[in-house]
Amino acid sequence: MLELKHVHKVYRVGAFGGGRLRAVRDVNLTVEPGEVVSLIGESGSGKSTIGKMVLGLTRPSAGSITFEGTDITTIRGHSARKEYYRRVQGVFQDPFSCFNPIFKADRVFEMIRTSYFPETSTPVWREKVLDALATVRLDPDNVLGKYPHQLSGGQLQRLLIARALLLDIRLLVADEIISMLDASTRIDVLNLLADLKERGLGILFVTHDLSLGNYVSDRSVILRKGAIAEMGPTSKVFDNPLHPYSRHLLSCVPQLHRTWAEVDAELEADPPEDVVLPVATDDASAPLLEVEEGHFVGIDQG
Repeated sequence: MLELKHVHKVYRVGAFGGGRLRAVRDVNLTVEPGEVVSLIGESGSGKSTIGKMVLGLTRPSAGSITFEGTDITTIRGHSARKEYYRRVQGVFQDPFSCFNPIFKADRVFEMIRTSYFPETSTPVWREKVLDALATVRLDPDNVLGKYPHQLSGGQLQRLLIARALLLDIRLLVADEIISMLDASTRIDVLNLLADLKERGLGILFVTHDLSLGNYVSDRSVILRKGAIAEMGPTSKVFDNPLHPYSRHLLSCVPQLHRTWAEVDAELEADPPEDVVLPVATDDASAPLLEVEEGHFVGIDQG
């Protein structure tokens, strides 16, 4: 459904744009229908930049991004972009910034109706809205007619997902969508994503949190300095991390049943087997090595 091939993003920085910042380096990945793929990495790893390129908010400097066989960089004109956003939508980190505080929150539904379904009658449209709210587990009486400040972050985030579901979307880009939510509401949103996956929706889940990626995703992509450090089925990446960076990240996750000293002693007594990583042929390339079926490791960037 979604495929990225040798995607790069280079920004011009500094005085008069004389400098170059490579935000994304030679990224290759796919997202299939009914699959959750997590982009995991620290700040500056390029994960949000990839999400923005998939959404057409910024253009790749090189490479191709195809959705259902169409290179999205070739999409031109308002009608063509509008049709693309009928099938691909994004939900972002801060739900409060997505709503105008002077309008009621459910105005976002009416905007969808005006743009995409102007011929739909009011009764029919209301039924569609109620169905979408039921899908995201919201009580209409608690959210319809309310202003953004009267709703919680979790409610607003689910309203945005319901808004996307009113369209014929096939792919959802979820960029850090629970990082600003309370712990009590995070699991609700994660379980909602699992439900949407069962309905055949492809999800590109952007996060800096390893535990979230492990919980929700079918495949995980660990990014470092814009390049893929490790990629594969989530169970393989987390149970058998092969890249030094992946091992470092996982070793930093606190474990309630063991002390840091016990973890360090165990690693020292039984160190993981080293893997010969691929070597980049130039500054722009970042080849991947398949170490087991579907499990890839990338270059070591120090």
